[in-house]
Amino acid sequence: MALLLCWVGESTWAACPTWSTERLTQETSALAADISRWDRIYHDEGRSEIEDTLYDQMLARLDEWRACLDDATPHTPLTALDEHHDARAHPVAQTGLAKGDGEEVARFMARRDALWIQPKVDGVAVTLRYEKGELIQAVSRGDGARGQDWTARVQALPGVPQRLPEARSVVLQGELYWRLENHVQSEGDSGARGRVAGAMAQVDPSIDVRESVGLFVWDWPDGPETMTARLEGLTRLGFDTARYTHPVTTFDEARDWRARWFESPLPFATDGVVVKQSQRSDDYVWANRPPDWAMAWKYPTRLALAQVRGVEFRVGRTGRITPLLWLYPVALEGRTIRRVSLASLTQWQALDLRPGDQVSITLAGLTIPQLDSVVWQTQTRVPLETPDADNYHALSCLRLTPDCETQFLARLVWLGEQLDMRGVGEGTWQALMDAALVDDLTRWLALDPATLAQAHGIGDARAAALHQAFAQALTADFDAWLRALSVPPGGDEAGASWQMLAERSASDWQAIPNVGPVRAEALTGFFTHPELTRMAIELGERGVEGFPSSSG
Repeated sequence: MALLLCWVGESTWAACPTWSTERLTQETSALAADISRWDRIYHDEGRSEIEDTLYDQMLARLDEWRACLDDATPHTPLTALDEHHDARAHPVAQTGLAKGDGEEVARFMARRDALWIQPKVDGVAVTLRYEKGELIQAVSRGDGARGQDWTARVQALPGVPQRLPEARSVVLQGELYWRLENHVQSEGDSGARGRVAGAMAQVDPSIDVRESVGLFVWDWPDGPETMTARLEGLTRLGFDTARYTHPVTTFDEARDWRARWFESPLPFATDGVVVKQSQRSDDYVWANRPPDWAMAWKYPTRLALAQVRGVEFRVGRTGRITPLLWLYPVALEGRTIRRVSLASLTQWQALDLRPGDQVSITLAGLTIPQLDSVVWQTQTRVPLETPDADNYHALSCLRLTPDCETQFLARLVWLGEQLDMRGVGEGTWQALMDAALVDDLTRWLALDPATLAQAHGIGDARAAALHQAFAQALTADFDAWLRALSVPPGGDEAGASWQMLAERSASDWQAIPNVGPVRAEALTGFFTHPELTRMAIELGERGVEGFPSSSG
């Protein structure tokens, strides 16, 4: 078939796939197993098989599917609890952050005073407890209430102070990050979070690995009430929090800091900014839930996870087959992406993409959606009927047949463009094809206004305008008509006629500069093709200069 589209689900995205419960259970179990495998690889081997941003989105997809099954079991990554580390309760709960877009952050700021902004460092969260200035406990984020006992690991990190300059007992919350040199976040994902997580899971990381881990303290739960006092205290304790924490009074200022940190060199990876009140709510109890006095504003996603909704195979004018992935709508850098083209049928065959598969999408040149990678594929492979590439080439589908709709339509669109038929586009040609009024590349020349008006959506006025545009096309010169019929390169020779060009042999064509054996064969095939010869005679009889007529 020239066109095949396999749909899965409804016309708009919903979190719950329209699979049977049995299949959804199977796919959810498989996805959970693969995510656990990804966890194991970068924790045990220190490498990541998936970019951090895509991992987060796949984890969200798993949660969505489990919710569809009324399964509230959260995924427990190895950064929370595993067999290598003991579980420890946090001295103060590791709260998550509410996340908002620009409008939500603007509303958040409008209702609050004394606001500050920090980069949202992209690493792994940790709680540190110092007694009389000495580091005695480090606990990973875990589930917010309990996490891994990382004390021994963190005590071996040169980038984490083991003793404070003041003999104070404090609890600090921060981010262990992978040290980077002049990292610019807008240039792409560094995979830094995965490297830190891998380092913290290694039994005996090398000194180079340990020295590559830094610490950014972003909160002091039992510290002074105001941000100014907390920053002054953290500076005295030897932390650089104040360097990356700035007061903001307007949304525009917050937006400027966000843009600056996104585009400027930093020593760590970031995935957004955090806007927070100087003074926390009086009645706030540190618990494992987002506080109401802080909000994260993440950066635009460079890679968006998308689920394949269907696969369409489009045959172009020259016979090239282009697979088109239809996606459930996904937001990417302010745009809604619904489809993406693959480079070729060969690429699709190598990737074997089917409805339900998860892919990552990026924007080429910030405008054109393109496939970045295949992230995950379903267990059940939906069967697809694909076109046979051998059936489509530069001389196929010169007439409309059941397997030729897309290539024939592409030929008509091209023809209209080359003959300067203004206002005659794909929709018009499709309407004429649907009404069985056009089944070859020149039949439209015989259509009168009354016949044209039979097509759906074409009224009397439109029919008259089309008839005039078709008549005007007959005045186009010979070269324009050759291009309209898709002559191979080198065939639109100035001053030539169809008869002259049709009489040339392959060796005659090869005598012309820049015409090799392959092109010579294509030109010979074009000018001797029976269907094109028939159309050439019809054009000659209609008075188009350069074409022959049946009488002479």
